[in-house]
Amino acid sequence: MDRTKVVAYVDDLIMATRGEMIRDVENCTKVELSKIKGLSKYNKIKFSDTKYKVMLVSRRKRKENKNVAV
Repeated sequence: MDRTKVVAYVDDLIMATRGEMIRDVENCTKVELSKIKGLSKYNKIKFSDTKYKVMLVSRRKRKENKNVAV
């Protein structure tokens, strides 16, 4: 199952990842970010690591910690 969708346009990049648990989403996101980092290094493109946002979207209230670490 494909859990991550990445869309790039000019100098913007959007990555959406879905999962049952926040920890699963964090792990999948880290894997995808490492792939993007490798591709950008190969293509000599630099992304700013200070200009990013993380947003948690959920249909239900969760009892687990809602902080996402990327």
